[in-house]
Amino acid sequence: MELFSAIEQRRAIKHYDTEASIPEKDFEQIMSATLLSPTSYNIQHWRFVRIKSLELRSKLKDAAWGQQQIDDASEVVILCADTQAWSDRPERYWANADQATQAVLVPMIASFYAGKAQTQRDEAMRSCGMAAQTLMLSAKALGYDTCPMIGFDSDAVADIIQLPDKHVISMLITIGKAKDEAKVRGGQLPLSEVLLDNHF
Repeated sequence: MELFSAIEQRRAIKHYDTEASIPEKDFEQIMSATLLSPTSYNIQHWRFVRIKSLELRSKLKDAAWGQQQIDDASEVVILCADTQAWSDRPERYWANADQATQAVLVPMIASFYAGKAQTQRDEAMRSCGMAAQTLMLSAKALGYDTCPMIGFDSDAVADIIQLPDKHVISMLITIGKAKDEAKVRGGQLPLSEVLLDNHF
């Protein structure tokens, strides 16, 4: 599917065809595209938890206050991030760069993030947001539908997936085939209301 068509047709789908499945090659293509999403200093701090266990899906549905798409979607992916990835062997994020570039950028990572818990968390959420959009548009380009979800008990989900310390959960995304066509968009603000030149 052409990019602008995928953007226009991507919708948050809550009702899925329970008979549909996603071939592994398609899922891998979606996730491979997602890994090309940008991150600050190329830290790539996102971590993706694919829920394959039906038992865990049931627990996850409970933690998401009974939302049916957890059961019905072909795939459920939890987008998380390691807030301390900046300090975890940072040289690997620039392993393919020339030595001069490495010498400049690798030390900058620590100076930017060290001792700044809010910045670490903010960056993790920004990165997950960009990855989420790439994931959803990639899925749509292959003919699948998605729903980004923030309606869940974060502590319960963290327990279900055994989230490590210093990690955060950004959102859940369900992926599958829509059972019905999406309803009309609720209402888009005009560009003139949200785009400003130079200042407010």
